[in-house]
Amino acid sequence: MTIALERPVGTTTDPITLVDPGVTERLTRRITTDHPEVSEPIARRIVGQAAGFIAASGQQPGQSLAPSQAVDIGWHAFILHTVDYAAFCEQVAGRFVHHVPTDEADEMSGEARATRERTLAAITAAGYTVDEELWPDLANCSQCHAGCTDSPNSGRRR
Repeated sequence: MTIALERPVGTTTDPITLVDPGVTERLTRRITTDHPEVSEPIARRIVGQAAGFIAASGQQPGQSLAPSQAVDIGWHAFILHTVDYAAFCEQVAGRFVHHVPTDEADEMSGEARATRERTLAAITAAGYTVDEELWPDLANCSQCHAGCTDSPNSGRRR
């Protein structure tokens, strides 16, 4: 008996391929509008990494995974497009992938490095390429309005 693999072992796919091109365009526009300092090529990369993060999160329920600050921007842009986001979650995870902000106690415990490594390993294990330049850190997302990367109040908390 021969088992055919969807992709050869050890290879990864650019996660932007998971996102419909029209959705990619909408999300890229949202990111560059909300964050004028982000160029269109970087915004596209952010969309791809957010897609890989969401897919990995959906495939690994119960894991404590977290986005980088840049990827959090992409995740928030995606969530704002609720119809597209719900359809994407169903496609990659078979269920809705909720945004659950980090507990303040978890942030204080100094586990950021371990969480980052666990997140990148989960994305790779799911078969997606990690764009290391977009993962230098983790998002400070302790409660959405005051702490998330794209919050109007985020600069006041630090």
